[in-house]
Amino acid sequence: MSFFISIFFSFKDNARYTEIITCFTKYISCLKNKGGSTIPNIFFKLLACIIGVELIGSISGFFAGDIPAIYAQLNKPFLAPPGSIVGTIWIILYALIGLALFLVIDSKEAKSKTLSYILFGIQLVLNFILSIIFFGGSHFWISSFISLFLLISIIFSIREFRGISTGAAICFVPYLIWIIYATYLSFGLAFLN
Repeated sequence: MSFFISIFFSFKDNARYTEIITCFTKYISCLKNKGGSTIPNIFFKLLACIIGVELIGSISGFFAGDIPAIYAQLNKPFLAPPGSIVGTIWIILYALIGLALFLVIDSKEAKSKTLSYILFGIQLVLNFILSIIFFGGSHFWISSFISLFLLISIIFSIREFRGISTGAAICFVPYLIWIIYATYLSFGLAFLN
């Protein structure tokens, strides 16, 4: 960055150039947090977490097949949502899941994060295979129990996140509510189909 600033100010007086570089350097040092990461580094970590989780959800949806068409053909239980809103809900939930991961990673809490990472990985794997087994394989009963295990792993994740980052735990609450509902739907669809 200072290379571009030096080119821009090469025709100006040297004192002004030095003043701008000094201000820029002070500004960058003010952006550093206690861990030494700058705001752009934090932003890229956040972006990587959210995009990474969204990508995992998209890959799961790809392997699950034509989810809207399969869902439309199923006999649905009481309170089943219209298929058109489910994808949007998952996009929001995956963003919150990614944000929760970022908040755990970025937390300065001294507590060990190993269990949090393990629980996060377990729930993400269960989430990934759920749609594939349900829609791709039409194994409604198996996926219902996977949904139940996913629900349990989310509860344990929230419990563990709470000690590291309250924000991460809060990000998982809408996910928990949706998976409670999705577990009801999974068992309902398994009974009816």
